[in-house]
Amino acid sequence: MLVAVWIIEVIHWGSALVGLFAFVHALLQRADAYSAADRKSKPIWMLITGGATLAMVLFYLDPFSPGMIFWVPAAAASLVYLVDVRPKLIEVQRGGSTW
Repeated sequence: MLVAVWIIEVIHWGSALVGLFAFVHALLQRADAYSAADRKSKPIWMLITGGATLAMVLFYLDPFSPGMIFWVPAAAASLVYLVDVRPKLIEVQRGGSTW
């Protein structure tokens, strides 16, 4: 039982750090890069990633808690930014592919 608690703690705080990284990355990008990458605007992504980070910190990751209904979409929103929006922003700001 103790090992399961530690695993949940690591997942909980690790995901909050991932959300914080996504928020800081969204904050540091140029506003015009979002429109050039054909993604939502910078303030919207800052709101999404910031709110997701806040939700992951406030609502504890517990399979039996009602806060889980907020934690799962928050984690998904941060991951969407990291796997979809972030690579496009980096590509746009570097000037596209060299192929």
